[in-house]
Amino acid sequence: MAYTKHPGSLRRSLRREVPSTVGLLADPEDFAAMARYPSFPFEDHQTYLRQVEGLLRSLAAQGIHTTLTLFDPEEFDSYCTESGLDPDSAAARTRFTAEVAGTGAGLPYDGRPLSELVPLIVDETVRQATWEYATLLLAGLGPCADCGEDIGHGSFERATRILRDLVDRAGPGAHHLVCSVPADDEQLTAVLHAQSPAPGRPARPDGRDGLDFVTVLAAGLALRGPGGLVLRTMHPGDPDRVHAWRLDAGRVRPLTAAEVFDAYCTDAETGEPVPPEPGVEHLPGFPVDDSPPHRPGED
Repeated sequence: MAYTKHPGSLRRSLRREVPSTVGLLADPEDFAAMARYPSFPFEDHQTYLRQVEGLLRSLAAQGIHTTLTLFDPEEFDSYCTESGLDPDSAAARTRFTAEVAGTGAGLPYDGRPLSELVPLIVDETVRQATWEYATLLLAGLGPCADCGEDIGHGSFERATRILRDLVDRAGPGAHHLVCSVPADDEQLTAVLHAQSPAPGRPARPDGRDGLDFVTVLAAGLALRGPGGLVLRTMHPGDPDRVHAWRLDAGRVRPLTAAEVFDAYCTDAETGEPVPPEPGVEHLPGFPVDDSPPHRPGED
């Protein structure tokens, strides 16, 4: 006689095929903003976080893949207004969380404590927002007044070449790069780690981190304003090597060794000198791609 599974068993099996998303109120102020709604079932943030962690463990025990994303009350209010939803309802919160999961930053739950995952989710959300802002900025610049090329596209291609120049010339080791660009409404910052596998085999920083870094660098080149690039290379048995550049008028200009030392040994907030870090060599930046920058058209 053929064996037929009970409908309840089939539904449980199907449930494991359906991913879950948890919109997390990681910040106490965000929690307070949602706690004002009578339909929201929590009054204490710490109790809420404990219950969320218990839910995550329960879902994982059932074999259900769960993604964590940040729940932004301001974006939620705007979403409800635009969609004609009542914000004081679980249905509205669920629909908003599903929308965020499809378009925003998310982090798969891997069993680690929530206290360890929250900073990672925040970092991922900031990175996603930075990339989106820089991408929109590049898309709106239009053609170059001199050559007619789209400035955003051209700056992206040039930033890709510059990044490859940097890691190709940095030599063997693990490379840590930081690009920082002030924009009108944001401080755009991108961080990239690249590993040169062996001497003579340069690193190729592709993937999401490389895309983020190139996009921010391209925005700095296209804006033709100030900005900075730092490259730190670590190799076993050798001192760490630090090179730096400044973005100026759409070009990447190497700093001298003295300028790199001053930048690394000065407190960014107070301007006061700080002791140099042991085991670090402060070296001049080396020349990288110096193509002429694009010039925006007249408004």
